[in-house]
Parts: sequence; C-alpha cells; structure tokens
Amino acid sequence: MRVSIATAYLPPEELGPIARLADELGYHALALSDHVINLESLDTKYPYTESGARRWESFTPWVDPMVAIASLAAQTERLQFFTNVFILPMRNPLLVAKAVSTASVLSGGRVALGVGMGWCEEEFDLTGGTFRKRGARADEMIGILRALWAGGWVEHDGEHFAFPRLEMTPAPSTRIPIYIGGISEAALRRAARNDGWVSDLMTIDEAAEARIKLDAYREEQGATGDFSVFVSLSDAWTSDHFRRAEDLGVTDLLTMPWAYHGGFEQSLAGKLDGMKRFADEILQHVASPD
Repeated sequence: MRVSIATAYLPPEELGPIARLADELGYHALALSDHVINLESLDTKYPYTESGARRWESFTPWVDPMVAIASLAAQTERLQFFTNVFILPMRNPLLVAKAVSTASVLSGGRVALGVGMGWCEEEFDLTGGTFRKRGARADEMIGILRALWAGGWVEHDGEHFAFPRLEMTPAPSTRIPIYIGGISEAALRRAARNDGWVSDLMTIDEAAEARIKLDAYREEQGATGDFSVFVSLSDAWTSDHFRRAEDLGVTDLLTMPWAYHGGFEQSLAGKLDGMKRFADEILQHVASPD
C-alpha cells in the first residue's frame, strides 16, 4: 500500500516543510485540494455532511493546486503529487492542459490529475464555468487533455468544445494519470474509465464494496492496465487494519498522518513529528514500492 498525505485546509507556509519531510521519509504523494473561492452564503447544499454545512471555516486557505505543485516539486526529488480534487468542468480545457502539462514537465513526471465534477453552482457561475451537464463536459475535457498531452497536432469538434488544428508544447514526457473523485455511481463509472478513484472518508468495508463495483464497471467497459484506489479510512489505525484494506483492493491510503498522534489541529512541529511517528509505526510496515 502506498501512503499519500492530504493537505486540505493547511496553512500555505506548512506545505514546503511537510513535502520535504514526506520526500525524505518515503511517503508516496501529496494531495492538493481545490476551490477558487468560498462564498459567505450558499443556496447549494454541501453534499458530504448530513447537515449540508461545509467542513471548513471561513478564510480557510485554498492554494492554487498547480502553482503549489510546481513550487513543492522544486523542493523534492521523489515525491509524487495529485489533486484531490480539481474541479475540472469549471475550467477551460486548454488552460488546464497547459498548466498540468507544465507542472508534469518541470517535476520530471511526478504529477497526476485527480478531478471532480464540483458541487457548488455559485462557484461555477462566478468563475465563468457551466454547472449544467458538467459530467458530460468533464468527460469531453478528459479526451481533450489526453489528446493534447500526447503531443502533435490536435483538433476537436465536440458537443461542448471545439477548436481548430493546434499544438501545445511542451507535452509531458510521461503519461499523466487521471483519477476521479466522488462517491456516486456516476463517479465510480467515470473512475473505471480512467486511471483510478479517490474516495471520501469511509470504512474499510465500504471501500471494499466500492472496489467490487469499480472492478465490475472496468470489466464491463473492457478496461485494462493499472488502476489506483485512494481511500481515506475512518476505521483503520494499525498495520493490520491497513493490510486488510490492501487485501480488499485499496492500493493507496490518503491521510493526514499526524492525526493519529494528537489530532488534526497541531503546530507544524507537531505535524512533522506525527509524520515521523507514522512512518516508523505504520509506513515502513505497509508501504509497497511505487
């Protein structure tokens, strides 16, 4: 099992030290979250809590994930990076392709794109995105990204996007994986068509059920090749727990390792110490080679 570190809500000044230590200790990746803005009041209900209340307080930092990845990649050597998750259909596919490709090239191929469909209609409205049919738009965008990243001349005439013959350079020298976040059946089916799935917080048994569905969808679609399952586990804290999750199909643990040693709210020193303790107690016993 590979272990990645979630960085949602962290102060920007903590990202560099956490990335450098993660690189040193053998963690697999850092996950960067994404929102452009946070509105004071919303008509849209937040879908990941029963009450509909957001999980973060006002004025919580949300760094631009691609800018952050470029900076953190320059400070590390082996650490991978992915977005958890990038709101793809809110953006222009050409601009996304350019930013992600550049980050991949400058990092030496250490970037993956985790995408979500987005839940906040007001954020789409204010950034110029189109909330309606965002799933179909995202599917078309993924095809565009793949074509542009392959290099060479590309033209496209689709339902939502069209552009004449063009090229975008530099193209990445290594394939950029695309992971899909979300817990709906549509999200699982979309993940099965791509390179992996990123979960919300769930139990080991819930993750196992999701893996069964993902494998069935992949078989139905004739999908082959490597497939990553990133899960944030709510009921695992020992090596045996994590090994059981791996046996049931979880390839990647996504977590804040310091939370096992003092909770989520800690000083930077506490977080770094928690990362070391988790590496000593868990990581070295469950980590698999990349």
